[in-house]
Amino acid sequence: MANKKFYAIAAGRKPGIYTAWPEAQAQVKGFPQARFKGFATREAAEAWMKGSHQAAPPGRTAGRSKPQRPSAPSPVRREGGVEIYTDGGALNNPGPGGYGVVQIYAGQKKEITGGFRLTTNNRMELMGCIMALRQLEYRDQPVALHSDSSYVVNGINKGWARNWRRNGWIKSDKKPALNQDLWAELLDLAENLDIVFIWVKGHAGNPLNERCDELAVGSAHGANLPIDRGYEVERR
Repeated sequence: MANKKFYAIAAGRKPGIYTAWPEAQAQVKGFPQARFKGFATREAAEAWMKGSHQAAPPGRTAGRSKPQRPSAPSPVRREGGVEIYTDGGALNNPGPGGYGVVQIYAGQKKEITGGFRLTTNNRMELMGCIMALRQLEYRDQPVALHSDSSYVVNGINKGWARNWRRNGWIKSDKKPALNQDLWAELLDLAENLDIVFIWVKGHAGNPLNERCDELAVGSAHGANLPIDRGYEVERR
């Protein structure tokens, strides 16, 4: 994302075009239904702002007549604390997979990545969140964890995962919940943290989300990847 130096904010605290991500991020962080995108040139950013993606009236999406419905409730953001972005995926799903994490605290960035020889998209989305919280250094700080996985964010924010665990990992349709091992660990890790899970749109020009994607894809293509025992053993 180093080549994207112009950030167009169509819906945010102060819409406009910015040349520094920290300044642009301040306009969209915690803003309900924020819409923004990164570009290599100012001309491209201005064209996007003037085109079909121009900011819509509150509660509506440009070019649509119905109110936009987010994938999950928008948690109340707190200023400061630790910002975490995660992503994960598997080639051909299932296949070799990887996860990527970017953590930012007090201006310092830390990246985490890894992969497995055979796994799934959803497992790697969960693993990205798990590894971020396993290696969280500032556990006394509020945490905002951003993921482009509706499966993960809805599973936490809508209480699905807690209900599955309470019901012996059986869903409301009476079928077993998948990825029980990872959901159980994620719930345990998040239990004693001041944390919110926030859905972000993937591949939409968010530099931190796209960096996580780069890390995940790079790890999925790695050599001598370890076994995802929670997946391979369950399949036998």
